[in-house]
Amino acid sequence: MLTATTHAAPDIGLVRTRALSAIAGAAAAAIGWAIEVPMLGVRLDIRFGAMHPQVIAPGQIIGAALAAGLAGWLALAVLDRRARHPRTAWTVTAVAVLAVSLALPLVAATTTAAAAGLEVLHLAVGASVIPAMARTARAR
Repeated sequence: MLTATTHAAPDIGLVRTRALSAIAGAAAAAIGWAIEVPMLGVRLDIRFGAMHPQVIAPGQIIGAALAAGLAGWLALAVLDRRARHPRTAWTVTAVAVLAVSLALPLVAATTTAAAAGLEVLHLAVGASVIPAMARTARAR
């Protein structure tokens, strides 16, 4: 006996909202960089180990923020299918990942101003992406 399975079409509104929240995170990072670097004169320099200091460029900021938003979207899609309470699981996971990400500037930044600037960028992306994506999680 053959059994046919059908897959529901993706909810375009859901896809659009999640895509826009990932883009909003990247936009928040770009705006933060535009305020911190050209306007306030902060040099966002980092150094890992013995390597030479590296200046963080706006493309790197935007790319990292967009990658984080897309990774969050993927995580939320998995949680929507597998978690008993996807919204709660997403929010707890996302806040934990944000908290861990805040350690990187403290370790890698070459100055206090760079560390503070990078912390603000991380928080701006988190504040843009986490609540927006949480609103799209399936309610169970």
